[in-house]
Amino acid sequence: MGKGKTALVTGGNSGISRRNGLKLALAGLAISPPSTFSLATTIRNKNMTTRKVEVERLSLTSSKPFDAVVASIKAAVGQPDMAEFRRTTRSAQSLDELERAVQRGLGPTGLMLFMELDQGDILRRESGLEARKIVRLVIGNPLIMKEMVKPVPDAGSYAPVTILIDERRDGVHLSYDTMASLLAPYGSPEALTVARDLDTKIENLLREAAS
Repeated sequence: MGKGKTALVTGGNSGISRRNGLKLALAGLAISPPSTFSLATTIRNKNMTTRKVEVERLSLTSSKPFDAVVASIKAAVGQPDMAEFRRTTRSAQSLDELERAVQRGLGPTGLMLFMELDQGDILRRESGLEARKIVRLVIGNPLIMKEMVKPVPDAGSYAPVTILIDERRDGVHLSYDTMASLLAPYGSPEALTVARDLDTKIENLLREAAS
């Protein structure tokens, strides 16, 4: 959008200017003059930024049954009681205590399951039990997230990450948008190093589940 512009047109020595006349006319309708709209548009543009992100999506296809793939992933990550996890992390009195609480919730991969969304349930409500299965797993590690958010606050929009598992005719698909591709536009070497390590963890997890 372009910046708002205001045109000022003055009349002659006698009578009121066209601009003042417009103000008087709009006053009866309780509408602000064009200059007000333009100023508001300019302020909004200054306070809004747009960043294009090119996402790299990792996808694997497995011949294993859907439930077996999901079970394999869940077995490799921690599954703490999230209500208890929130209580212990919030009550931690130091970073060391917080880290110990997080470590207790991690699985062998150094990751934990935050949420499981059975998106296929919606499809089955419409199409019956034969509808394809699809599950979204929200997985991560708060300590890994912390190291990305410190240099790039927007990383908090992407961590914890999503793993999508869906059943198709050619097999079970496991998909993941790499964290490094999401953070690349921000140009932080520190965040990218952590992001690449996280991507490696997730890729290994998916390969193991798919094989």
